[in-house]
Amino acid sequence: MKISQLTEIDPFLIPFERTINRRFEEMQMKERDITNGMSISDFANGYLYFGLHNIANNWIIREWAPNATNIFIIGEFSNWKPQQKYKLKNLGNGIWEGVFVNSLFNHLDLYKFYVEWNGGSGERIPSYAQRVIFDEQTHIATAQVWHTEAKYKFKNKVPEPVKNPLIYEVHVGMSSEEPKISTYNEFRQNILPRIKQLGYNVIQLMAIQEHPYYGSFGYQVSNFFAPSSRFGDPDELKQLIDAAHGEGIAVVLDIVHSHSVKNENEGLSCFDGTEYQYFHKGERGNHPVWDSRCFDYAKNEVIHFLLSNCKYWLEEYKFDGFRFDGVTSMIYTHHGLGVDFGDYRLYFDGNQDEDAITYLYLANKLIHSLNPKAITIAEDVSGMPGMAISQQFGGIGFDFRMSMGVADFWSKVISERRDEDWIVGDIFFRMSDKRVEENTISYAECHDQAMVGDKTVMFRLADKEMYSSMSVFTPSIVIDRGIALHKMICLITVALAGGGYLNFMGNEFGHPEWIDFPREGNNFSYHYARRQWHLVDDELLKYQYLRNFDESMIKLVKAHNIFSKRPQQIVCNNSDHVLVFERNELIFAFNFNPTQSYTDYGFEMARGKYKVILDSDSENFYGFKRNDDNIIHSTKRENGTDMLKLYLPSRTALVLTKCK
Repeated sequence: MKISQLTEIDPFLIPFERTINRRFEEMQMKERDITNGMSISDFANGYLYFGLHNIANNWIIREWAPNATNIFIIGEFSNWKPQQKYKLKNLGNGIWEGVFVNSLFNHLDLYKFYVEWNGGSGERIPSYAQRVIFDEQTHIATAQVWHTEAKYKFKNKVPEPVKNPLIYEVHVGMSSEEPKISTYNEFRQNILPRIKQLGYNVIQLMAIQEHPYYGSFGYQVSNFFAPSSRFGDPDELKQLIDAAHGEGIAVVLDIVHSHSVKNENEGLSCFDGTEYQYFHKGERGNHPVWDSRCFDYAKNEVIHFLLSNCKYWLEEYKFDGFRFDGVTSMIYTHHGLGVDFGDYRLYFDGNQDEDAITYLYLANKLIHSLNPKAITIAEDVSGMPGMAISQQFGGIGFDFRMSMGVADFWSKVISERRDEDWIVGDIFFRMSDKRVEENTISYAECHDQAMVGDKTVMFRLADKEMYSSMSVFTPSIVIDRGIALHKMICLITVALAGGGYLNFMGNEFGHPEWIDFPREGNNFSYHYARRQWHLVDDELLKYQYLRNFDESMIKLVKAHNIFSKRPQQIVCNNSDHVLVFERNELIFAFNFNPTQSYTDYGFEMARGKYKVILDSDSENFYGFKRNDDNIIHSTKRENGTDMLKLYLPSRTALVLTKCK
């Protein structure tokens, strides 16, 4: 049996070698147990068996509900009451099946289950329902038949594998300028071209799995196989993904397998009358912060359900991978709450949910067996060793992990330190202190920082001045500072990232204000649940310059494949606030000094001539154009050393490349 090689990759793990090997052996044993000789792909075909299907002119519906005593399918055909002729048959092992005539359902008809158990009963949405409609007035959910004459046919090829994701994180519903819920079609027509122009190669779609409460940002999922009907129908989502593929952009799903909404009428909670069908019993089955249900990953049936969900989104919708939400909450029984993970012992102290870790191993095994091009990303703040290491070496198998501490670092620096107290050595360390063996996705901010109660980078830098001084005709030293630092923060974050970069939609141009979904506390207003694209499109406002810089930055990163090598520090002068490093033959020079510009700032560099290919002080980026970027900079020999000397204006960054 193969044993994990994690201790060879990271010697700090040697004291925990026995636990690591046991954990890896249990992962492999679980795979053999559930597959029982079949492939893991064949095991994950639950969505083809369970749920509603039209086969040979019959409607067949199946459900797993081991505690149920009776299950009826109900709808208008039964006056929404249980009737014996619409009763499902108990096949054993908790599986129920109903076979009905073809005339029972038409496309778009509504239906539910009526489930009975000893001591109770209730209406339920089938767990594998692939279309669920929410009435926004009554908040009642109903499954809907989706049986079109012609199945949507994808037209475009899947993009080539994305080695280094440059991710544009989006929420379809709030992507409109108008105060409303936007649609898949509107996003495809209006927002996709913007993403293409900026140069991002991956779109991360949030809030796709159906959820009863719009304000949850999609993280309180009720119906795991149903794309949210708020934004349109299944074919319109497929058309969006197909169109992105046509532009060479991969699409990953922000998938929520870390917990489930508590709602019983819409979700999985107490589906068959028990709290433990899908979830842990008692206190462990309830998340103390999210007020949601926690899956019991020890159950083969739960693993079957979740793995089938992964395969469904890959096969049916052609998603190119997943960003797994809430991984830290999954893999620790304490959900990572109140733990700073400053010691390796905290990864092996018995507070780990080993079954959840095994599930993530199996999910990665399945995803990459179905699509070797697929991208998997773990949202894990704990830094669990092996999370983003290949299963070939005994890792869990994610391709990337989110570098969540970077955004927290920037929030803290901007809020708590004066500009003259920024320490460039600390910035370099915090941006690049990731494990060499694991690829990471870095970001200065994501949707979390944009939520009400927090602030985006630009809002932290400029605050109320954004309301009065973003006109090109209005001078403001506050806005000048904010724009200058915003550009530098984004550039240094991506330039020192360990494999990829993420931006939430609109943040590339410093979108003002916050995100606040309609709720009772704001009179159910959509005013803050939208994106004000007119701001960046208005040539009389300064937002355009941040967008221009972002486009240039992203395209530079792609063109020069900077992630292929680790950054090498050249200058780190905390007193000058100057940081210079090299990465894949590009030289990045940052002067964070708020007041001091440097003439002929010299540092050792390989002999040759160098040209500027990105200057944050350019007019096109609302800079002061203090450098002539057409000048070719040549090294000069001084005391036996080749020196490159540059003019480094205050609060600017330059990127140079060697002339061929």
